[in-house]
Amino acid sequence: MFHRIPRASAICLTAGAFALSGPAGAAAIAVTVTIENLAPVNSVSFAPLRLGFGNGTFDAFNQGQSAGAAIVSIAEGGSASAWFPAFSAAEPSATLGSVGGALTPGSTASGTFLVDSAINRFFTFGTMVIPSNDLFLGNDSATGFQLLDADGNLLISSIVQRAGAIWDAGSEIADPANAAFVAGGNNGLRTPQNGVVGFSFNELSAFNGLTTAAGYGFDLSALAADSDIYRISFSASPVPEPTTLALMAGALVPVGWLGRRRRADSRGTPRHE
Repeated sequence: MFHRIPRASAICLTAGAFALSGPAGAAAIAVTVTIENLAPVNSVSFAPLRLGFGNGTFDAFNQGQSAGAAIVSIAEGGSASAWFPAFSAAEPSATLGSVGGALTPGSTASGTFLVDSAINRFFTFGTMVIPSNDLFLGNDSATGFQLLDADGNLLISSIVQRAGAIWDAGSEIADPANAAFVAGGNNGLRTPQNGVVGFSFNELSAFNGLTTAAGYGFDLSALAADSDIYRISFSASPVPEPTTLALMAGALVPVGWLGRRRRADSRGTPRHE
């Protein structure tokens, strides 16, 4: 399922559907994003990936500074309810979306997005690390990942995140009773921390041995700061111009009619003795 901010130049492609929009002559590229949970079994899972293809203006957060509402909406529940509107306000022409659901160890998910590489060459992402109160993965530089060049060529094939790259939003005190993805926890409750954004892999120890919402016991024994835990992979292909698609669609009409005609002829005409 895609989270979309409706606009003429931001379109997601789904299986069985193909749509085009945006300025004439734009370098329209279909980008497929695949996410993988590389973490050891029974360790960290992830909320849906929230992503944006933009021009490098939207800066979701900065290390050493207080977390704003945008990144908090990812870090404290994974919804991105404030992240998407903030991104859209900063970059009205960006393509925004989501990939996957709760991604447990060993799981994968993918989604495809229509991107105008003439203006939206940079990739920004965020996903809540679960179980936790306010841990997440994301990029703290709006221009940290230039995914495409102006011609739509991929410059990055994948992004791999290690456990040591887990961010703490510093917005909520770690408390399993209020955490997301903990059996019996109430993520709707929170105790403010009033801290700043920083790396905090060690905070996961507060959840070691607890039962997760997925039913497995959370186990940190095989997880180290240098463990690969999350991979985002990319593939891209150009999208045909609208006129090309129209010609292709028109060509299918006589072919379909001819097929029906041949099937009818193959049955023959009844003979009368």
